[in-house]
Amino acid sequence: SFTYNISNLQMKIISHKKKLKKFILGERNLGFVPTMGAIHKGHLSLIKKSIAQCNKTIVSIFVNKPQFNRINDYKKYPRVLKKDISLLKKIGVHYLFLPSHNQIYPDGINKRIKVHPFSKKLCGKYRPHHFESVVDVVDRFIKLIHPKKIYFGEKDMQQLKIIEDFIKKNHSYVKVVACKTIREKNGIALSSRNFLLSFDERMIASKIYKILRMRKNNLIKKSIYITDIKKKIFTLGVNKIDYIEILDINKLIKPYKNKVIYKVFIAYFLGSTRLIDNI
Repeated sequence: SFTYNISNLQMKIISHKKKLKKFILGERNLGFVPTMGAIHKGHLSLIKKSIAQCNKTIVSIFVNKPQFNRINDYKKYPRVLKKDISLLKKIGVHYLFLPSHNQIYPDGINKRIKVHPFSKKLCGKYRPHHFESVVDVVDRFIKLIHPKKIYFGEKDMQQLKIIEDFIKKNHSYVKVVACKTIREKNGIALSSRNFLLSFDERMIASKIYKILRMRKNNLIKKSIYITDIKKKIFTLGVNKIDYIEILDINKLIKPYKNKVIYKVFIAYFLGSTRLIDNI
């Protein structure tokens, strides 16, 4: 007897947008997962969701230069294409899109892209024009692919909210599917940047997660202050904290929801690696 196995299907690897358009012509129910590579279990959970919900799934790997504020960060970003390809083949992705910079930006970046003012807070304070660049590239991918659904992780909560708002206003036929943050056993949120951490730095990141999770309710009630938490985190060996803030995620972008959901947002540096999380 013949068992149908999705992973036997050949994953098509495409680097030219004209070719991509030809392949996906007439597809009614496309799922799209944009990534910058260094695929980990967090990405895989998004991709599996897309495969379950859509007829075909496209994953892109594109390290988007304009969204990096420091050229050194862009150069250092982990690139492990061979490993990525084998992971994506294994779970049955239909199309992998690997465009060059010129394919995506034939005429340079879009300086007129409009994003929600929430982009000026949290990470936006420390990374000017970062969210405009992220939204610009997502906008370009959507115009190329016309997916029915696009998948993002909740770890980058600020990015998720800003993209949701932009897509609702500019591509209302596309549904943004938010996916839960996937964590390692020690609590660290999975991120491609974790590849850059030493063993000791991972231990510190784990402790920070545990402190914030245990103290979250006290922070909300203001029985502990953020300054005290910062002091504690610095003693662990963090060299810089960009921010720790408590925000109701249902009050970030209109239309506001009545249900109150507080999250502790943090961005900090271990060595030269910047990590973000929301708990």
